[in-house]
Amino acid sequence: MNERAILYRRMNQIPEEWGTAVNVQAMVYGNMGDNSATGVAFSRDAATGENIFNGEYLINAQGEDVVAGIRTPQQITVEGSRRWAALQGITEEERVEKYPSLEESMPVCAAELIAIANRLENYYKDMQDMEFTIQDGKLWMLQTRNGKRTGAAMVKIAMDLLRAGEIDEKTTLLRMEPQKLDELLHPVFDKAALKRANVVAKGLPASPGAAAGQIVFSAEEAEAWSEKKKKVVLVRIETSPEDLRGMAVAQGILTMRGGMTSHAAVVARGMGKCCVSGAGEIKVDYKGKTVEMGGKVYNEGDWISLNGSTGEVYDGQVPTAEPELGGDFGAIMNLAAKYTKTLVRTNADTPRDAKQARHFGAQGIGLCRTEHMFFEGDRIKAVREMILASDVEGRRHALDKLLPMQRSDFEGIFEAMDGFGVTIRLLDPPLHEFVPHQTATQKELANEMGLTLEEVKAKVDSLEEFNPMLGHRGCRLGITYPEITEMQTRAIIEAALNMKARGIKVFPEIMIPLVGTLKEIQNQADVINITASKVFEERGESVAYKVGTMIEVPRAALTADQIATVADFFSFGTNDLTQMTFGYSRDDAPKFLKFYKEHGIIKTDPFEVLDQEGVGQLVRMGVEKGRATKPELKVGICGEHGGEPSSVKFCAKLGMNYVSCSPYRVPIARVAAAQAAIED
Repeated sequence: MNERAILYRRMNQIPEEWGTAVNVQAMVYGNMGDNSATGVAFSRDAATGENIFNGEYLINAQGEDVVAGIRTPQQITVEGSRRWAALQGITEEERVEKYPSLEESMPVCAAELIAIANRLENYYKDMQDMEFTIQDGKLWMLQTRNGKRTGAAMVKIAMDLLRAGEIDEKTTLLRMEPQKLDELLHPVFDKAALKRANVVAKGLPASPGAAAGQIVFSAEEAEAWSEKKKKVVLVRIETSPEDLRGMAVAQGILTMRGGMTSHAAVVARGMGKCCVSGAGEIKVDYKGKTVEMGGKVYNEGDWISLNGSTGEVYDGQVPTAEPELGGDFGAIMNLAAKYTKTLVRTNADTPRDAKQARHFGAQGIGLCRTEHMFFEGDRIKAVREMILASDVEGRRHALDKLLPMQRSDFEGIFEAMDGFGVTIRLLDPPLHEFVPHQTATQKELANEMGLTLEEVKAKVDSLEEFNPMLGHRGCRLGITYPEITEMQTRAIIEAALNMKARGIKVFPEIMIPLVGTLKEIQNQADVINITASKVFEERGESVAYKVGTMIEVPRAALTADQIATVADFFSFGTNDLTQMTFGYSRDDAPKFLKFYKEHGIIKTDPFEVLDQEGVGQLVRMGVEKGRATKPELKVGICGEHGGEPSSVKFCAKLGMNYVSCSPYRVPIARVAAAQAAIED
């Protein structure tokens, strides 16, 4: 029950009630002289996944000495030792004399260790992480386990074992930890910028990836700076379990001491964090909050960049570029497509995001939030003009300015999703979010619209609500101001017709938000259908479209059988559904949810992991009731849970047609959906 054990369980979502396993075994001693040693070995490279046996050892030491990073360990193999020496700038003569490999210092034990490692991997059919002790020249194996690895290594090892015939396709997919795929999707250093970057230090490539951030020297500082939305690199002489909190929020970790199996290296790889360890030439001064490297003194807050794949440390902030996907990653995605029964769509509001998601394999858009388009360029002025208008005619005049802008956006999105469905949500937030609240901005708006400051202030004040999340928003806006629904429908349908004329296959799905009663959806569906019919008559052509709703109000789930008489599809908006079911404000809940998790009130944050016992039962009810009325009803989920593996599996088991998530979570959801199909 110490702090680090509690934090470890929380990070890995291990329930407190599982208890703790205890091993009782005889002792052997690696600290009985120069013919004794201890070490850690991996049957494959835990960072890259390469089929290279590797590990580290210390003469006359106990196991804790290797992982603590207090002494820099030596390599087990000659090849690994030479590679390490080259990174450290050590000559071959000096290496052999001072840092010989285990193969050179204890060749019999080294050969036996490598043979056992091969035997263990062949038996478990996975990369092994082994601990051993040599006592008086005799090798003892202490333990073996499936080794922790980076996302890149996870993919490569699984695909290599598949190609070797050691495991089958389904096992390959089940070996994936979906969340770890996230490590492969984020930017790497821009190659051109990297050539110009100034290397100021070099250590061991402990955990691959690219990281740039401002230097901090403690876990507490890392947390404090991170809360201010600053990107940090944690610089330590060596890390210990007490640094776990800071490592979790840092972009990367740099240590002066420690090897590839030190605490910093192992933990960083498990987290998917970039890490450079054992950079012996740097000088860290905790008291002065400085680190000296490359002949320069860096202070807290200075920018550095880490290359966890080469062990290099660069001066300043090195630009990044998008990762190149393909190869083994592409093969995993192909396997996921082969076995999944649940499609994965994306939440995207711009053509750029839609293209990125399509690149990751998204099969359509499950949520396009039209209000996000209102903040582009000068559009906000037209939106504010619409809000401040005193009558319908004034609102329509402002909406006419927005129409071509929205239509253009929809055209770009339809083009990016050629051949796939696109679900577009009508305006959802309260109008109060779009008006200025600073006096200076209000005065500027008053001048532009020919109004007095007092008139603008009065209108803004009239829009303010005590509880806007439960106020005048969603379908309630469209019902009181049908001209908004008319404009958005016209923009969607006209865009679809324009793209259809260009040979783009379009499947528009118009989603009505925040519906809680049958009459609400019927009201808005009537406005949509009448407007679409007008456009078809004007253009002399038509396009197929669907009208559905977001199930995010508990009452909608309870009356889903009625709502399904009008809706062509349901999309569960689990962000709001969670908020309303728990009665937790998404904006305010973080203040107490952390305490709740630490004290066992809840196991996970319900806004991160779908609450299957409560919210999930409303989702289940909504699916069953809706399909009881309309068996062919298309059903999906578009809340943040659409990219969380356990939530995706829950939705797949309910028979949902799709899940929808942010572009960078699409591969995660695809693998989770495939795993759900295999497990089923």
